[in-house]
Amino acid sequence: MLGQDDGRGDTVKSQFCQNSRQRFLHAPLNLFITAMVASVITAATAFISPANAQSPPSSPLILISIDGFRPDYLNRQATPNLNALAAKGVRAEAMHPSFPSKTFPNHYTIVTGLRPDRHGIVDNTMEDSAIPDVRFYLGNQAAVTDRRWWDQAEPIWVSAEKKGIRTATMFWPGSEAAIQGVRPSQWSVFDGKLAANDRVDTLLSWLDRPADQRADFLTLYFDDVDHAGHTFGPDAPQTTQSTQVVDAAIGRLLQGLEKLHIDANLVIVADHGMVATSSSRAIRFDMLAPAKSYRMVTNGPYAGIEATPGQEENLAQAILRPHEHMQCWRKENMPARLHYGQNARVPAFFCLAELGWVIVPNAKAVERANGGTHGYDNLAPEMAALFIASGPAFAKQIVLPPFENVDVYPLMMQLLGLQARPSDGSLATFKRALK
Repeated sequence: MLGQDDGRGDTVKSQFCQNSRQRFLHAPLNLFITAMVASVITAATAFISPANAQSPPSSPLILISIDGFRPDYLNRQATPNLNALAAKGVRAEAMHPSFPSKTFPNHYTIVTGLRPDRHGIVDNTMEDSAIPDVRFYLGNQAAVTDRRWWDQAEPIWVSAEKKGIRTATMFWPGSEAAIQGVRPSQWSVFDGKLAANDRVDTLLSWLDRPADQRADFLTLYFDDVDHAGHTFGPDAPQTTQSTQVVDAAIGRLLQGLEKLHIDANLVIVADHGMVATSSSRAIRFDMLAPAKSYRMVTNGPYAGIEATPGQEENLAQAILRPHEHMQCWRKENMPARLHYGQNARVPAFFCLAELGWVIVPNAKAVERANGGTHGYDNLAPEMAALFIASGPAFAKQIVLPPFENVDVYPLMMQLLGLQARPSDGSLATFKRALK
């Protein structure tokens, strides 16, 4: 939950990182200096040299995430702009998130085509023995901007920038780090208090530039729906109202694009769904395992657990037996269909709660279980995510059957005219959707 879980700074800071070639104005004094200068120029400009440059796409691609937006929210008569885009363009009956159905893992999956176990962002909260004494979580700005957490994969904006295609990210997990040493041409530090309309206006200002200075791949992120879903639950009127707020912002974007005479391709996604929770459906982990046998890395719809040194067998005996409303595994024994448990960042023991139940560390945490959450089995209908696509590259009035979100990556690489890197996704999903 980029919005719900995030405790990062309140001050928005836009940073513009322009890729430029360093020019050397002095003549070389000898052949040795000539060779050295040539090697420096080559190294400094390798990813934007003419040989590597890619022709920009004919239409910009805007990837929009509405955090926590279930596809059935379109049926609430509150989202006329989204419904119109879905009706005239391409929509999916459902898009399945990758497991775990959490925000950071799935946002990175969408832009890499890799499941969390492969791209390394295995949770919103995680640890890595290769990065000692650091706990990655949404509010830890130093960790979120540390490329070491993200470098196991290459997101779209890095691939595009390497080919000379300008990119701009109006919030997206990972975009604040110099992944593989590369940043978007334009990016903003996440500010959860920045209103939806202001986010749209910032993106439009980036597009209101001469064509040769304008980004061809842009991202836009809204967290209003996720906030409401967590606080009030997915069925609450406040959650429906939050969909109206975001829909109005989408309308503002469409009007702005029209004024700028930009015919963009829009890919609108969610990272996961939402399900109602209650303090009456809380599983107290401290009542199941010996107090000194474990350390809890994360908890909620699932729990990641590390054993205290020397206590692994005691912990295993306590939690690997059958439990009501919860199942636990050693990470290496997790069900194959989840595609999860091989990455070193996944805790040694993993417990998954039944849909609507939550795992809490102690009695004090029980009351915090009220509202809504996500992170459950990625194939549960309540975890399904929104997918809509519209623009000059897309066919009209297409409804796709359910598919996995790993397929969005090769679609976007195709729209940008870039060669997709090896991934878990397939472009075949969109065979009927593309003109």
